[in-house]
Amino acid sequence: MIAVFPGSFDPVTNGHLDVIRRAAALFDRVVVLIMKNTAKRGLFTVEERVKLLNQVVAEQKLHRVEISAATDRLTVDAVRSLGGQVIIRGVRNERDFSFERDIAELNRRLAPEIETLLLPTSSELAVISSSYVKEIAQFGGELSSLVASPVARALQERFD
Repeated sequence: MIAVFPGSFDPVTNGHLDVIRRAAALFDRVVVLIMKNTAKRGLFTVEERVKLLNQVVAEQKLHRVEISAATDRLTVDAVRSLGGQVIIRGVRNERDFSFERDIAELNRRLAPEIETLLLPTSSELAVISSSYVKEIAQFGGELSSLVASPVARALQERFD
């Protein structure tokens, strides 16, 4: 069974990696689908995010995980094109859960054949968000507990 984990991953955090790792233990194949968040201005281009995620997946030896990109389409259409049967979404808190539950219901109306699985982030990683990571990086803060080393290097280069 193919699961798709869509998101902007700008940048990918250790919280994202936790969800990816756990999803890979549950499914035959996990496609991390990098999408453009139209509500946000990205720090990294989609191409840069694909490159970073490929580096992290290789460094962490995450098996059955591949990286793809779809910038201008509905999530369910992108999932269909990848042959996915399940959308994976990570949730950190009640606010995330409420938002993701609503999106899951909308996706079910658009594509009833695709199920959504909400995976809670491990509690020790639940406070990490890409927005927080970018702000910490911008001011030269320590990133090693928040992101993988290729991501930390890319953030440092971006803000130097």
